[in-house]
Amino acid sequence: MRKIIIRDERHVHPFNDEARDLRIQNKPLWLHQRDTLSRYAAQELEVTSLYAVPASVTGEAVVYRDNLFFDQEYIDQFIAQARRAGRPSRAAFSPDNRTFSQHALPLATSYTHSGRLHFADLWYFPQGVDPDVVPEPVIIDFKSREIGFYRVPSYMSNDKGELVYQVPILGLIAIDSWVHIFIADAVYGLFGRGARFEDRLNRDVLYNARVLGRALLEGKQVLQCSELVRIGKNCIIHPSAVISGPATIGDNCTIGAGVVIENSTIGDNVNISQGCQVMLSTVGDGAFLPFRSALFLTTLMEHSIVAQNTCLQMCVIGRRTFIGAGSTFTDYNLLTMPIRAMNGDGELAQAGAPVLGGCVGHNCRLGSGLIIYPARTVESDVILFASADRRVIDRNVAYEDSDHLGTRAAHLHKRLYPRKGEKVMESW
Repeated sequence: MRKIIIRDERHVHPFNDEARDLRIQNKPLWLHQRDTLSRYAAQELEVTSLYAVPASVTGEAVVYRDNLFFDQEYIDQFIAQARRAGRPSRAAFSPDNRTFSQHALPLATSYTHSGRLHFADLWYFPQGVDPDVVPEPVIIDFKSREIGFYRVPSYMSNDKGELVYQVPILGLIAIDSWVHIFIADAVYGLFGRGARFEDRLNRDVLYNARVLGRALLEGKQVLQCSELVRIGKNCIIHPSAVISGPATIGDNCTIGAGVVIENSTIGDNVNISQGCQVMLSTVGDGAFLPFRSALFLTTLMEHSIVAQNTCLQMCVIGRRTFIGAGSTFTDYNLLTMPIRAMNGDGELAQAGAPVLGGCVGHNCRLGSGLIIYPARTVESDVILFASADRRVIDRNVAYEDSDHLGTRAAHLHKRLYPRKGEKVMESW
């Protein structure tokens, strides 16, 4: 089988970076796609559109746009079902798919709507690529299950007083907005991993016995045994740290005294110091959390720092970014107004979530004590000083609003992530 990749060169706000180069579940999206399809495709070809595929390309092919995140279970079922159909096929989603309707569709601009179905840019061709043929819809059941992640008063949640996600056991999502990174990491990734673990426990008696036996042998609770907490090489973990699974700790990590880690993914070369709390979060390679910082349902990309006494909830932070001490990212509108976020076209639209944190791009420096309103964004390469004039961030911050531009030392902070088509003057 040949793999044909349609390049999506649009930038995802506020990173000013293509979706394929952003990290999903602590892995660049392009690398995740390659690994997921490695068992099927031996050759690959990049094109600008389906119509740009050369006529000389024959034989079995899978075609996808490179802003799609799909897990191994989904792609296995998609290819198996498409092969059984024996004709050109395309990934499709019905309104009955609760995960797609509630989490993937809001803020999205990549799907094609036809009748009752939405189509993603994922095709299968059994004998050469024909862009003019009408493909067979392939509808894969995500096996969604409703999972509440904490109970709160009903005025900020549903009638049952629960904030819930429709968690898929397998799935696909287009990365059009920073919110989709949050969904792919938290809902599809961490919650999905937990749901798959529970599902395996319920149907696999031998696995159930193995987990229980490992916990008894190690003298730990089930969720803290080595079957559910995978730790890499050369890690230093203080005996008072509490790590509950399912969790993954990378290589060369240092975890200090009193740290609490719960159902999270920690990359390589990460330093989490005393008293930090990391819950349902993804921490990228080389990140540093000084003492008493807290992450909840948050994605922290590689080589970023979250300083002490800072709280991030339901946020996405880009690479090589510093968040100052004592900052707070709020995630709930005190007035019952719908939360709006940037969609794939750079327009504000309803995010479809009652609670949602903020997003900071790459190469940013945020001073101490800032308060960021829900769903606000800070564009890549921005510096915000801690001052009386700027303490509360109540609107999206563009690069032109960066505090460092008005100083004599502006040249010391290079702009590494300009907007699409924007030219930056080099200084040597």
